[in-house]
Amino acid sequence: MNYLEDHLQSLRQAFGSRLEENASLKRYTAARIGGSADALVTVKTGEELADVVEFCCQKGIPFTILGSGSNILVSDAGVRRLVILNQAKRIAFHTLEEPMHVWAESGVNLGALARKAAAEGFSGLEWAAGIPGTVGGAVYGNAGAHGGDTAGSLLVANILQLKPLKGHHLYDITKEEWTAEQFEYRYRTSTIKRQPGRVVVLSSKLKLYPSTPEVVMAKMDEFRVARKNSQPSGASLGSIFKNPPGDYAGRLIEAVGLKGKRMGEVEISRKHANFFISHDGACADDYARLIQLAQEQVHEKFGVSLELEIELLGDWKDQ
Repeated sequence: MNYLEDHLQSLRQAFGSRLEENASLKRYTAARIGGSADALVTVKTGEELADVVEFCCQKGIPFTILGSGSNILVSDAGVRRLVILNQAKRIAFHTLEEPMHVWAESGVNLGALARKAAAEGFSGLEWAAGIPGTVGGAVYGNAGAHGGDTAGSLLVANILQLKPLKGHHLYDITKEEWTAEQFEYRYRTSTIKRQPGRVVVLSSKLKLYPSTPEVVMAKMDEFRVARKNSQPSGASLGSIFKNPPGDYAGRLIEAVGLKGKRMGEVEISRKHANFFISHDGACADDYARLIQLAQEQVHEKFGVSLELEIELLGDWKDQ
């Protein structure tokens, strides 16, 4: 049974014109593919995000939070829950405090934040300049590049911790401030990614250091050139798989002869085999079949299980 039959009326009453029903998610994801959400509501501040999450927890309404959609693959069948589109984007530089930092809400684009810090003459986020995801997504998944990552930059994050109540579909909610250590970061993961649905990131404080715009931007330009030389152009979700310990996912996929392999309108890049390029008319099923093929062939030849770096969102049981 579609959960909207039980909850749609209460969602309409709570959010009115802010609620979008049968909302296409293509325009909210980098891949520009996938189905629709039964319902979607947009939040503009961290307070609004907390309010919507608390409402869902009190009513037992399943939800998922969507930021920039840069590493999300939405099922063609769509999403059978409320999607909260996070556009909470306030930032504040605290350069007279010790340690120096920038406060950013979880919907802020991480790459844009890094570039703004550079323009202000602050270093510490150069590694993030080319990352298209949000601050919340970076905290969730320990985003990183060029030798830097969220684990090394995060001071604290303000979060909602959701604790399920026994015998109910409801949650007890507490607002907390977590240090980087509490997220138990590992390569491209965290304790909240390993146990999804238990923590919502509202905002974060990221370390900064005094510098000059010229010095910081020069380093960012160096990273940009490196990305251009190593990563393909075209529509993609970035790295599809995490690099296995001591190896590279792209090398393994290339070694089994899958560079240039195409399923429908999605193709494994000929420049870097850990990037899948989507062409006009691509669908999520094309991605799913190509992902499965790469995993099967790499495991068969090398005994390595490739783990997804992207996240699958929606109803996949028929795909």
